[in-house]
Amino acid sequence: MSDTRLNKQIEFIFEVDKLKKIYRQSIITDGSREENDAEHSWHLALMAIVLHEYANDKNIDLLKVLKMVIIHDIVEIDAGDTFIYDKRGNETKGQREKLAAERIFGLLPQEQYLEFKHLWEEFEARETPEAKFAAVLDRLEPLLLNAKTGGHTWKKFNITSDQVLQRNSHTKQGSKKLWDYIEKLIRECINKGYLEK
Repeated sequence: MSDTRLNKQIEFIFEVDKLKKIYRQSIITDGSREENDAEHSWHLALMAIVLHEYANDKNIDLLKVLKMVIIHDIVEIDAGDTFIYDKRGNETKGQREKLAAERIFGLLPQEQYLEFKHLWEEFEARETPEAKFAAVLDRLEPLLLNAKTGGHTWKKFNITSDQVLQRNSHTKQGSKKLWDYIEKLIRECINKGYLEK
């Protein structure tokens, strides 16, 4: 192994430390502060380990899912976190994140750059069983935080149950079981007044 290779890898590791300072709209379960992207990615990785038995595809490659959920938001170091219900922000999200992927993953040695970029693109495309399941987790985690914090983010931005259902309906492609849970959770949140019908 050359020192150049190791130096590139260490440079990347230092760069992605910035993910700890990218804050999301969701707040942590005690309601004290916003969640950051590094915490979100860690939470998804743990959820993948705990919940992978509910993937539609029982032969899912768990290591691949773990890689996807750990790296999927790294692009937000440059692109920022685009709130899922922000129509204007989502119009430019793809281009901003693509440029970020090129720069940040480009810090790595060539084969790792290609692996990370491919995994990120696969996650975004949501076509493989692993990407579909990773996307379920990415949607479920903020739903759980909203349910635990009295609908904090939904209330803050006047989000309706129709919006939440529409933005999360694709999760059934990765896990019918977790989609059933999501539908039930949304109904409970409506009944508790956390989410407007």
